[in-house]
Amino acid sequence: CCIAPGFTWKALQTSSREIVLNSNRPTLCLPSKDLCSCSLSLQVKKAFFALVANGVRAAPLWESKKQSFVGMLTITDFINILHRYYKSPMVQIYELEEHKIETWRELYLQETFKPLVNISPDASLFDAVYSLIKNKIHRLPVIDPVSGNALYILTHKRILKFLQLFMSEMPKPAFMKKNLDELGIGTYHNIAFIHPDTPIIKALNIFVERRISALPVVDESGKVVDIYSKFDVINLAAEKTYNNLDITVTQALQHRSQYFEGVVKCSMLETLETIVDRIVKAEVHRLVVVNEADSIVGIISLSDILQALVLTPAGMDQENCID
Repeated sequence: CCIAPGFTWKALQTSSREIVLNSNRPTLCLPSKDLCSCSLSLQVKKAFFALVANGVRAAPLWESKKQSFVGMLTITDFINILHRYYKSPMVQIYELEEHKIETWRELYLQETFKPLVNISPDASLFDAVYSLIKNKIHRLPVIDPVSGNALYILTHKRILKFLQLFMSEMPKPAFMKKNLDELGIGTYHNIAFIHPDTPIIKALNIFVERRISALPVVDESGKVVDIYSKFDVINLAAEKTYNNLDITVTQALQHRSQYFEGVVKCSMLETLETIVDRIVKAEVHRLVVVNEADSIVGIISLSDILQALVLTPAGMDQENCID
C-alpha cells in the first residue's frame, strides 16, 4: 500500500491548510472554530441559513437529552426537503418554514435511521478513508471519545490535499503514471446530465433518485458547458429563492458567474498523477471526463481517487469495502 495505516490526527496543531510533521508522522488538523453545530430543536430553515452564514456545507446535530451528537445536517437534507414537499411557486413549503430538525428527522428517516458515523482523533488516515467510502459519506466528524466534543470534520478534499503534499516528498507509486483508461477509475456508464433549460426541481429529483452529487450541463451539440452540484443548491437558501424551483439551471447559476472558471475536465489519456494535481489545485469534488469533442465520457470523483490511492493498494476493492 502506498499509504500505510498509522498516520494519526491527534497531534495536529495547524489550520486546515497547513501540514506539520510530528515525529516524522504527517498530521492534518481541521480546527473546531470552523465547526458549526445545530440543535435538533432548531427550525430547519434557520439551520440552513446558519450553514450559509458560516460558509459550511454540513453541521453536526446536537441532542440535548442525550448530551451528544446524533447526526449530520447536510445540503442533501435541504435537497430532500425541497424534493419531497415542493409543489409550485404559489405554494409555500410549510415543512421547510416551520418544521424543527427533529421533526424532519422523525418524518424522513423513520426506518432508515442510522447512528452518526464518526471517528476518534487517534484513528489513522487509512481508517478515515475506509469509513468515508464504506459509508458513502462526504464528511466524517472527528469526536473526542472522552469529552464527546466534535473537534473537526474530515472530508475527501482535505484528505486528498494532504496526500498530495505528502506524496510530493516521497517516491510515487508506479500506478500514478498510468492513465484513466488503463486504471479504469471513475464512472463511465449511465452518466446523468441535464441541459441549460432544465428546471431546478428536475435537477433536484435526479440528485435524489440517482444519489449523485453533481450533474454536468450539456448543450444541444452534446458539449459540456457547465456543472450543477449539490453545493450550488444551498444558494437557494442564501438567496431565499427556494419557493420557485421552476426556474432553469442557467438562471440558478447566474449568481456564481463572477468567480466560476468553467468546468474542470480531463481525458481518459491523462495520468492519475495529473488528475490528482488538477483536482486538488482546482479545489473541486470531481472532474468531468470528456472526449476530443468535449462530450461526456464519464465522471471521476474524489471518492474514486481515494479508493485508488489508499484502499485498492491495500487489497480492498470498492465492493469489499462497501459490503
